[in-house]
Amino acid sequence: MKKLILIPILLATSIITAAPVQADNLTLRICEYVQANDKSRLRSFLKQNKLKIRNIYDGLQCNGDNLLIFAAKSQALEVGEFIIGKLPSKKVKLEIENLAKHSAHLAEEAKER
Repeated sequence: MKKLILIPILLATSIITAAPVQADNLTLRICEYVQANDKSRLRSFLKQNKLKIRNIYDGLQCNGDNLLIFAAKSQALEVGEFIIGKLPSKKVKLEIENLAKHSAHLAEEAKER
């Protein structure tokens, strides 16, 4: 009788803990691609996982910064331009000041957007 109760509890626990681990893994991969300035891998990873920058931008943090500021701090200009192009212009305008502190190039791209 104990086995019948214990097995479903163990299965439920493993399912519940698997979702945050997968989300953390996705975040880690995205942050790695941004830091490495690897736009093509980032694009293919997002496409493979059916993710869009505009949908994940608000909830994604890399080293305590949002994705765009993290790209600027990492001097990932190609990826930064890609992110700027995918975000709504209102969100980009809010980040121009912070971008200018870390990357003049990305700040100019943001102003043009």
